[in-house]
Amino acid sequence: MAMVKDADVRGMQHCETTALGVLLRHEGLDLSEPMLFGLGSGLSFIYWDSKSMGFPFLGGRVKPFELTKNLTDVLGLELLVGETTSPRKAWQNVAAPIDAGRPVGLQLDSYHLDYFSTKVHFGGHIVAMYGYDEHDAHLVDTAPQGGAVSTSLASLARARAERGPMTAKNRSFTITAPIGLTPPQERIIPAIKACADAFLHPPIANLGHRGIEKTAAHVPKWLQRSDNPRQDLAQAAVLMERAGTGGALFRNLYRDFLAECAQFIDSRHLRTGHSLYAEAAALWTQVAALIATAGESGDADALVQAGSVLRELARIERDAMRELTLLQGPSSGSSQRLNDRLPPRGPDR
Repeated sequence: MAMVKDADVRGMQHCETTALGVLLRHEGLDLSEPMLFGLGSGLSFIYWDSKSMGFPFLGGRVKPFELTKNLTDVLGLELLVGETTSPRKAWQNVAAPIDAGRPVGLQLDSYHLDYFSTKVHFGGHIVAMYGYDEHDAHLVDTAPQGGAVSTSLASLARARAERGPMTAKNRSFTITAPIGLTPPQERIIPAIKACADAFLHPPIANLGHRGIEKTAAHVPKWLQRSDNPRQDLAQAAVLMERAGTGGALFRNLYRDFLAECAQFIDSRHLRTGHSLYAEAAALWTQVAALIATAGESGDADALVQAGSVLRELARIERDAMRELTLLQGPSSGSSQRLNDRLPPRGPDR
């Protein structure tokens, strides 16, 4: 049996920020879930549909593992990633750091996990692993999935080796914080501006504010798009509100991130961006409710109304991101309050 000593196994709302929280707290860096999400420039939007898909997909975040890469890059953390098609090597990549007392992040397909409440293939799921014994792996998943949980070693191997959309080849990763780490509050503005720039200037019309506009045009036709609208529309609404996203397709998390940033940065542009994202979050919840209603009742008017709200959301989020691109200079005023959460790691602190 091997177990990381004193691992902090708190589950959060979103899988990737949950795993990042476990790994970073082990390195002495305790940040809120909204701060992890925002510093990782995690907010996005995608409308995806194709002839091979049973029903369109709406996403509110960057693609799986992009948040981890963004966060470690912006904070200057060391990210060590292992990928392999060899089951033996895949296990070594996990067991070795745990044996050495370090938790490991894993990307896998949640379908195979023993404890997972919804048996749907999703290859972009991310968990933290902090121990194992002869039979089971000890993981940290989201709070809705149970936080500190266990799954059999055989099921973990199947989950990690699964192939298909958004999967990775037995991906595992560790994070190390160097001595003299750049204080997180000094990286807030670059992270916000990077997220805003990507949202405002998407390479294709399915992404960012253009993607929301495209969704507004297509949602009113969803009853005709689906062979089983009661099931498909209900699932779309659940994914928007309760599938580990913190609600409102991650807009709640980004709203709370901007509110936390406003404690450290005195900026009219930041306050305006926060106010607009608070409005957007509430409207996304309204869209989800309208989609659910349409699925239950077959009432196309609810989808027409959802399309109208989505057009307003495209405008609100575009305006919010334009405001946030105007942020200037380092964090000021009370920024030391965030830095105070970081324990000393060397003479530079």
